Amino acid sequence: MSDALLSHPFMSQSALEACRDDDLVASMLAFELALARVQEGVGALPAGSAGRMEEVLEHHDFDTAAIARGVASGGNAAIPFVKAGRAALPDELKACWHQGATSQDVVDSALMHLLTPRLANLDGLLERCRKAALALMRDHEQTPMVGRTLMQQALPMTFGVKAAQWGIGLERARRRLGDIATEGLPVQFGGAVGVHSGWGEQGLELMQALAEELGLSCPVLPWHTDRQPIHALQTALDAVAGALESLALDVALLTQTEVGEVSEPSAPGMGESSSMPHKRNPVRCALIRGAARRVHGHTTVIIGAVAQPLERGLGEWHAEWAPLSESVLLVEGALEQAATLLEGLEVHPERMAANLALTGGAIMAEPVARLLTPHLGSDRAKALAAEAAETARRQGRPYYEVLHEVLDEEPCGKQEKTEESDPSMTEYSSEAPRQPPDISVEQLKAATDPALYIGSSRQQVNKAREWLEQG
Repeated sequence: MSDALLSHPFMSQSALEACRDDDLVASMLAFELALARVQEGVGALPAGSAGRMEEVLEHHDFDTAAIARGVASGGNAAIPFVKAGRAALPDELKACWHQGATSQDVVDSALMHLLTPRLANLDGLLERCRKAALALMRDHEQTPMVGRTLMQQALPMTFGVKAAQWGIGLERARRRLGDIATEGLPVQFGGAVGVHSGWGEQGLELMQALAEELGLSCPVLPWHTDRQPIHALQTALDAVAGALESLALDVALLTQTEVGEVSEPSAPGMGESSSMPHKRNPVRCALIRGAARRVHGHTTVIIGAVAQPLERGLGEWHAEWAPLSESVLLVEGALEQAATLLEGLEVHPERMAANLALTGGAIMAEPVARLLTPHLGSDRAKALAAEAAETARRQGRPYYEVLHEVLDEEPCGKQEKTEESDPSMTEYSSEAPRQPPDISVEQLKAATDPALYIGSSRQQVNKAREWLEQG
């Protein structure tokens, strides 16, 4: 199966370059050499031994293919790596290598060491998204568009609010992931059963010193089967993926030919069809959504592996490695696409205006009915508003003009009794004399103007801007 064709295009290419097999081996080596330094620091190893090991192994050409083959017999990459490292050392240093550690210490710490730089990259990309969302909010605070529920036109809103929702979702996920990065990914060091066997009271001191050497955080205790750190990281990644998927789904729907309210940033060859030259496919959205779906699947694996038996997981621990590392690369890849998407998103206010008028004004039937209810009663007001909207749609005329004509022709009669009307009013009767509603053309025009019926859209944009700028 070709990862280069089927999997890697959804990932960050720079992250892939930084997370190759050789890089994981380098992180395992970093763990072992840091362990030797801290053990030498407390007098547990002969003076100079850590430095000599580093001289030998720092430029040693580890055979990653052989290490990979060794996983099948050892169950993890640390076992063949430790063997290879010991074999490369001179006899007098062999006993100093991998003292007091277990294979899970090596693998967990190496993964945390390898992934820590990626968290900074993720934050930087999310920061780009935040700034781009703020720019869209500022530029389109008052740009009216159709709000859609259950995929159908509902009522007007502004594009600024939509951008605010995207920005808030991504920023919430950024702050959640940022809390993990601030705390730091934890080192793993507990030895065979997690109690620093053979090291006594020095065990916890060594763990603290090892964390400092590797630039990782120090946990309260070793976490061999306490997988909360992995759960927290994976679910934070999944939160980013969910916010990205929501953005991509909205943009993809709004780019449809029949909608055309936004377009992905243009780029040479981007969005081409293999058979239809006229198409401009929302490829960035597809890449984001494809990556997000995979992250969601990986998250189910991590969640399912949280409970692990006794002092070492039997399959649960092993099941974490690929989903966690792939999720980081997928989220980083999706964020690269999202940052470019938001920074270059082409917004088409004229299409938004055209879509607001698509139903001949029917989208404004609700505020029209509210205007007419005190004069006609609730049921008649709703019926007349709907009838006028349909007439306007069929005839291609402004909604307010049709409403004005229909109201002039409305038969006189008493108002329908409603909860909103005066209790003394009698039921509607076509025989009872009544003056036509005294509603001016200007009032009807205002009632049918989507730009004047956007609720708290502007206030929401302002509130969202204040919150986002705190980031």
